Amino acid sequence: MSNKSIESLEYISDQFNRYLAPSIFLFGIMGNIMNCLVLSQRTLRSNPCALLFLASSFIGLISILLGLPTRILAGWHADPTTTINWICKTRVFIVFSTRTMSIWLITLATIDRWLISSINIHRRQMSNLKNVKREIFITIILSILSYIHMFPCYGANNIDAPLKCYENTAGCLLMTDLTYVLFSIIIPLILMIIFGLLTISHVHRIHTRVAYVDNTVRTIDHSRHVNQNSKKTDNHLLRMLLLQIFSLIVLCIPQAVQKLYMTFKPFGSGSKLEDAIKIFLYNIDILLAFMASAMPFYIYVLAGGSVIRKASINLIRLIQRKIAC
Repeated sequence: MSNKSIESLEYISDQFNRYLAPSIFLFGIMGNIMNCLVLSQRTLRSNPCALLFLASSFIGLISILLGLPTRILAGWHADPTTTINWICKTRVFIVFSTRTMSIWLITLATIDRWLISSINIHRRQMSNLKNVKREIFITIILSILSYIHMFPCYGANNIDAPLKCYENTAGCLLMTDLTYVLFSIIIPLILMIIFGLLTISHVHRIHTRVAYVDNTVRTIDHSRHVNQNSKKTDNHLLRMLLLQIFSLIVLCIPQAVQKLYMTFKPFGSGSKLEDAIKIFLYNIDILLAFMASAMPFYIYVLAGGSVIRKASINLIRLIQRKIAC
């Protein structure tokens, strides 16, 4: 019975890699390319939050392009990372570091929305392209440094592990898993939730704030500091951001839980069936993490309102004009 269950789990996992992974790859590539093209238009790229979305989409594209094909090949038992050391090491470094960059850029976008929604003019002035470009650079450098240890730590042809391309020692496993769970998932998600709630509080406060002048209640319109188009764009960007935070929580938390569980109850510490279940859940969590990188464009279209739709239409018209020429 146990052997039959193990074979069933392996079969289901292979089917996910063969058929679900290519779908994530196709929609992820198309979506992130569209994001890069839409968000790089002049009307949006001058917005600090949109620039963070653009950088996150470009990095997400790299993560999917270089990380997901091996999962597809794994469904056909042809994954080169299982036997070739340098491919194994390079792939895991790129996947982990780019995921970290992407989620921290969204975290910074959440903080940027908090700054721009503040009634404090000094905080609003902190939301600018110069600061955002500096933040993007620092995020990339820190993410690379956080996972540079993967080159000596990871190796191919591992037997007692959920994947053959895996950490070589228990110390490496502990370092990588805790870094990934805390630095790449838990801390940024907590910051997203905190600053997302603070931003919503700011928005409600702006809409309801009143001043009493000569015993008359008068609404103070905070939007006098910005033109109406900028305010509309900011509101759509906030909706896009909140929906993306929700999707990241749903898709990334399972991997954090699985990583922590396997850190304290490693592969090989239980029965063969328990190990098979760990491998199955690990493969599912990997696909969910890639799904998080594939979804932003569709989230932006859903929550971005007329701002994203108009930008997309303008992009299509521009492409049509270039083709006609």
